[in-house]
Amino acid sequence: MTQQINSQVRIERDSMGDRQLPSTAYYGIQTLRATENFPISGIKPLATYVDAGVLIKKATAIVNGELGCIPQDVSQAIIQAADEVLAGKFRDQFVVDVYQAGAGTSHHMNVNEVLANRALEILGEEKGNYKRVSPNDHVNYGQSTNDVIPTAIRIGGLLALSKTLHPALEKAIAALEEKAEEFQHIVKSGRTHMQDAVPVRLGENFRAWAHILSEHQNRIYTASSDLMVLGLGGSAAGTGLNTHPQYRARVVETISDLINLPLEPASHLMAAMQSMAPFVHISGALRNLAQDLVKISHDLRLMDSGPKTGLKEIQLPPVQPGSSIMPGKYNPVMAEMTSMVCFQVMGYDSAIALAAQAGQLELNVMMPLIAYNLIHSIEILGNTIAALTERCIKGITANQERCLAYAEGSLALVTALNPHIGYLNAAAVAKESLETGKSLRQIVLERGFMSETELAQVLNLEQMSAIVPLNILDGTSD
Repeated sequence: MTQQINSQVRIERDSMGDRQLPSTAYYGIQTLRATENFPISGIKPLATYVDAGVLIKKATAIVNGELGCIPQDVSQAIIQAADEVLAGKFRDQFVVDVYQAGAGTSHHMNVNEVLANRALEILGEEKGNYKRVSPNDHVNYGQSTNDVIPTAIRIGGLLALSKTLHPALEKAIAALEEKAEEFQHIVKSGRTHMQDAVPVRLGENFRAWAHILSEHQNRIYTASSDLMVLGLGGSAAGTGLNTHPQYRARVVETISDLINLPLEPASHLMAAMQSMAPFVHISGALRNLAQDLVKISHDLRLMDSGPKTGLKEIQLPPVQPGSSIMPGKYNPVMAEMTSMVCFQVMGYDSAIALAAQAGQLELNVMMPLIAYNLIHSIEILGNTIAALTERCIKGITANQERCLAYAEGSLALVTALNPHIGYLNAAAVAKESLETGKSLRQIVLERGFMSETELAQVLNLEQMSAIVPLNILDGTSD
């Protein structure tokens, strides 16, 4: 119920009484109460999460209109209002803090009220005239926070993956593969335990990173299949109360068409409402990716360390001055930022795991936290990988001379002598080289362990650093 006081203010009424709202506001009384109750973080709902909820409302308006559950003109007005929001309008009207009432009722009603009031305008009515278009009776027909919000988390996650993370991963993998080809001829010292190890190819470092990211992308694709099973239609407790018999299947099919993904109805609506396992699954895959991204970003920083007193095997592109006091200093800021974001994603994953186990009986009321943390993790990871690729990986250059010098000076070259002179003799050679400064070659020749010709063949850096092809390892080569 509403009462227009003047051109600046209207009064709305709910079961708790009357409240004044700005006449320009598209949100309503329940949203207003939520903003007063939850002045917590100042963080508003993510745009992707809003999109997910609005897509659900568009789909339900289409289906409920077709099934005769709400009037056709109301259905069409809600659909138009949803399309306008999806086009970017009225975004300032989604105002409820991410830390809010359990299960997400406050955000859900925010979406219902904005769409209802815009639909009223489309129909030539004043905002707040909920007899004509009601947030609850029309926009929310056959729905509950308890099935809409877990569905919105699923849709929001899928949207974020397809728009942000997967494209970023694909570009990063391609950029790393390009660098692998560019640097494949460069031999460098390997390092294990932060100590000298046998020589490797610089290109293979980059190819390994590309392979690691590719495997993570596959894991994320596998985990995201859980998000495609929707419990929409369960309404309040998973029983489907107040829904049309055809609604459940048709609304999932409609959302599938809207986002062009093969969604399907959950086989047990109550289970889909209660378990947060799909979100824990995908969050775990994101955490796993973040952990390896930290390792890659740290490797980049180490290999670029210097320029005079570090490894300096590669040069990361300088993108901004690195010091407020030391002139000419440039820092590996893109790699540093990457680690920070990954730590945040790991923290979000821990919070999601805690929230997921905190459900009771027919509902998990921690869904607002899961929604924000999961979708935000996907988006900041995607944005980070995109920035790292464009502002760092693509511009990396190699210091070939430095790489070769480290490879030739590494005591770990003695490893190649093991099959020829034995482990203990090789260890003695390495010890003498470290104590005297003599080269490995000189000591081996002085001790008469091998001839010059044999030694030259065994200590061939190009040969030592080449990866044995898989078809040779499995015995399928010609």
